[in-house]
Amino acid sequence: MSEKSEGRFAYDGIDRVIHEKARLSIVASLASHGEGLLFNDLKELCALTDGNLSRHLAVLQEAGVVKVEKSFVKNRPQTWCRLTGSGRKRFGEYVAELERVVSDAVKMKGRAGGRVMPA
Repeated sequence: MSEKSEGRFAYDGIDRVIHEKARLSIVASLASHGEGLLFNDLKELCALTDGNLSRHLAVLQEAGVVKVEKSFVKNRPQTWCRLTGSGRKRFGEYVAELERVVSDAVKMKGRAGGRVMPA
């Protein structure tokens, strides 16, 4: 194996914070809503419970991917969730790495004569 190909399929660009299924849903939802989303709307889009969404938002917020802002509108609490600038950048890099994974898989399928290679 040549030096150049060593670790070729390691996919170090897969961001483990974002890659978890629920967090990927959250980040993808927020990426498609530049102005952000209300907590309940995000919860519905991602099919999560209040507790699950809160926990995953805390992980994403701690990692600097999302910003959560709480306010009151007509004496009712509202929680807005938005991607941060660095969160948007990280998501773009994550998607680019996934595109690389897909590209590699397509190339491998072609080499297998259209068959999926056994593991």
